[in-house]
Amino acid sequence: MRTGRKAPGATLAALAIALAGAPATAAPGAGLADTSASAPLALVGEAKLEVLFWSIYRSRLYCPGGVYEPGVRPLRLEIEYLRDIRSEDLVKRTAQEWDKLDVTDPAREQWLTKLEALWPDVEKNDVLAVELDDDNRATFFHNGQRLGTLDDPAFGQQFVAIWLSPESSRPEMRLALTGKREG
Repeated sequence: MRTGRKAPGATLAALAIALAGAPATAAPGAGLADTSASAPLALVGEAKLEVLFWSIYRSRLYCPGGVYEPGVRPLRLEIEYLRDIRSEDLVKRTAQEWDKLDVTDPAREQWLTKLEALWPDVEKNDVLAVELDDDNRATFFHNGQRLGTLDDPAFGQQFVAIWLSPESSRPEMRLALTGKREG
């Protein structure tokens, strides 16, 4: 799904993301659905990633009833990009974040390969979103359009851990996303 063109400012954005130690995803409110028998998905929290003087992305977490608890499903994580970023940079950043979280699942390289094929380059204001269903299957969306699903439940958990794990490289963002602190 890559466009094959180099996004303007992609090198600068990749550097900023590398300095930030964080990856991305996105489409505000697109595709929100009541996938829970108990409560519709509602905004829990949001956070903005800024590195030096660059704004990288704004993220939002949605959970049933607007309340996050570890392991809650379904959930939706959106990342609205505030600059152009190439898909290969997003995948590379995902791998780096998994290194920091010590993700050693044997399927890790297969997951990254699937993400390379699935994710497009993103432009300013694009939104990548991931929805985890009750079985931890991860469905990705780009600006509200479904990109595809990774059925491995271990992937879904490890992917959202980048933002939601207590060991996240951005603990202040985690607190803001989970509604524990203003972001």
